[in-house]
Amino acid sequence: MTGRGSSWSCGLFVWTKDVERMRTLIRSALPAILLLGMQPAAWAMDGADIAPTRAVTRYPAAARLDLVEDHFGVKVADPYRWLENDVRADPAVRDWVESENALTRRYIDALPGREALKARMEALYAHGRYTVPRKAGGRYFFGYNKGLENQTPLYVREGLDGKQRLLIDPNGWSRDGAAALAEWSPAPDGRHLAFAVQDAGSDWRTLRVLDVDSGRTLDDTVQWVKFSQIAWDGRGEGFFYSRFPAPAPGETFRSANQGQQLYYHRVGTAQADDRLIHATPDRPELSHQAQVTGDGAWLVVSSFEGIDPRREIHVAALGDGVPVLRRLVRGPAHDWRLIGSKGAILYFLTDDRAVRRRIVTLDASRPGRRAREVVPERADTLAGGSLVGNRLILAYMRDAQTIAELVELDGTKVGDVPMPGFGTAAGFGGRAGDPETFFSFSGFVTPSSIYRFDTATLQSALFARPDLPFDPDEYGIEQRVYPSKDGTLIPITILRKKALADHAIAAPTILYGYGGFNISLTPGYSATRMAWLEQGGVYAIANLRGGGEFGKAWHEAGRGANKQNVFDDFIAGAEWLKANGYTPADGLAIEGRSNGGLLVGAVVNQRPDLFAAALPVVGVMDMLRFDRFTAGRYWVDDYGSPEKAADFPLLYGYSPYHNIGSGKDYPAILVTTADTDDRVVPAHSFKYAAALQAADIGDRPHLIRVESRAGHGAGKPVDKLIDEYADSYAFLAHFAGLRIDPRPQ
Repeated sequence: MTGRGSSWSCGLFVWTKDVERMRTLIRSALPAILLLGMQPAAWAMDGADIAPTRAVTRYPAAARLDLVEDHFGVKVADPYRWLENDVRADPAVRDWVESENALTRRYIDALPGREALKARMEALYAHGRYTVPRKAGGRYFFGYNKGLENQTPLYVREGLDGKQRLLIDPNGWSRDGAAALAEWSPAPDGRHLAFAVQDAGSDWRTLRVLDVDSGRTLDDTVQWVKFSQIAWDGRGEGFFYSRFPAPAPGETFRSANQGQQLYYHRVGTAQADDRLIHATPDRPELSHQAQVTGDGAWLVVSSFEGIDPRREIHVAALGDGVPVLRRLVRGPAHDWRLIGSKGAILYFLTDDRAVRRRIVTLDASRPGRRAREVVPERADTLAGGSLVGNRLILAYMRDAQTIAELVELDGTKVGDVPMPGFGTAAGFGGRAGDPETFFSFSGFVTPSSIYRFDTATLQSALFARPDLPFDPDEYGIEQRVYPSKDGTLIPITILRKKALADHAIAAPTILYGYGGFNISLTPGYSATRMAWLEQGGVYAIANLRGGGEFGKAWHEAGRGANKQNVFDDFIAGAEWLKANGYTPADGLAIEGRSNGGLLVGAVVNQRPDLFAAALPVVGVMDMLRFDRFTAGRYWVDDYGSPEKAADFPLLYGYSPYHNIGSGKDYPAILVTTADTDDRVVPAHSFKYAAALQAADIGDRPHLIRVESRAGHGAGKPVDKLIDEYADSYAFLAHFAGLRIDPRPQ
């Protein structure tokens, strides 16, 4: 879940395979698709020791407030409102969190196989990993992690075959490894590099500047940056960035993000001297992001309100004077994404007059002129693109996969971009005049390799490939579809050892889903997931409605008033896995993160009988107050607004916090969050966990794990990541019946 609109300008995602059988099934479904607090001593177990097979009979005390509010004539109780207070500032919240963590820690430490899972996850992480290189001034900048480094250092090569030199090592920035190198961007001449420091997983950034020749970090410090790009001017003298006003004391991780402004920072000056470029004080809900064309001639400012890609575009010529912005596209009404330029001619991906999107050009020097179509709309949805050399790389979604094509600047197709196999490609950054680009390619059971691609010759060459600590040929990837409640066919990918498939053996299974914000679940490698598969578990990924796999209609069918479709899709997937022999009747666990955490919370309330265990991670659990904190206001595009009478009953009807069904047997639940998550504030998980523990929902444990100095996910150090997944998968394994082999794999 993000606090800004997604953009393909930084990369393309490609899923390639011969899937004619799946295409036939999906095509047959298209008509349906389109229709569509106390101290630790205060708790105890039922016995002197903590055995995971026993029930938790006493949880940390959580005071219940007599708080009832009227929502459009409906009385709604919110007894745990006090858990919205900042854990760093409120002693009662802090004591409750410490007591909950102590209980959870003792419970999980007693689980069989937890240490074996952790050891195997460490081994699966222990290989070198590269990020996609970026080229500037003849230099190549890229991240490289030797394996178990908590954060990925940044390196540079002088020329493609030069010796790599360490530029930035964030592993020394904090004792716990929780300070991360986030966004970074080299100046066009490669002499300077602007980079963002992310602390404790927060969305807040502090920008710094590095002298690449000397490796010295300059005194430049830019604070209160969030949801920003770093856009250098053409001369490399400074960069454009987006920031919010400094939050009030004590509100750093809670206050709603309003009033973003666009600034210009000149290298070697103080932030106080930065020039304000664009602001909309009369429309504080607008956010603003900057791009500079590859030739450095034009500043392009994109303004938007929420998650939906509806933008207003301003442009300004960059020269010696102050940039003067002129409106190029009125809005926000449609999606307008800059993917490249040739002189004053700007290439945009847009859904204006094309629901499946098309490529058009606008003349930056002549605002008011109509767009000229270059690549018309077609039956496939255009997901993204970039201009590299003198050609466009375009990504189309087709039947739950994405195909990359190369076209001339006049729209004439050159051919398909060659891919190494079945997986996901990301990258393809570049600029006009230089045909060289790089992309990463990974699959479900293969870590990312990096390739160099030439848009003039269509030749690919391997840049870097990691060593594999396992044999991928032992694992099978099955693509199936199943009917949802209303008959819509839902794609599902099933990962398991081939031996399980060959002998039709049902095994403990994790079902994963997301279903929102137009986000597509495509193939990608996960070392922690591999540890589950190695132990003989099954992992299933459902492409639910609300995602972007089938374009706008698929997204619309799972948002707002249609959100129940997402839950129905997931529930149907669980039933299908059991009915078709993938998992035993009592062997299904579910996992979801962020919007997927909401998914897990909602389906557990609706069908607790289906699941042995559930893992809702950093989830949106209070659907009546999500818009009051940090980036929550952006999400009304997908969820609707709790302040609107028409939306309230829908949100209240599935809100996980408000719909826990006392008197039913619930699965074992491990709620997971982090104290500095300022994307989905931890109050969601705090209140939900307290409500679970107070309800009469059976004997299986309902615990919460609160990570310290960690946020929504980005920037989390490797050791914290491994600990979290070892805890989580040991918990799921225990209740789903997966026996963990303590021997090395």
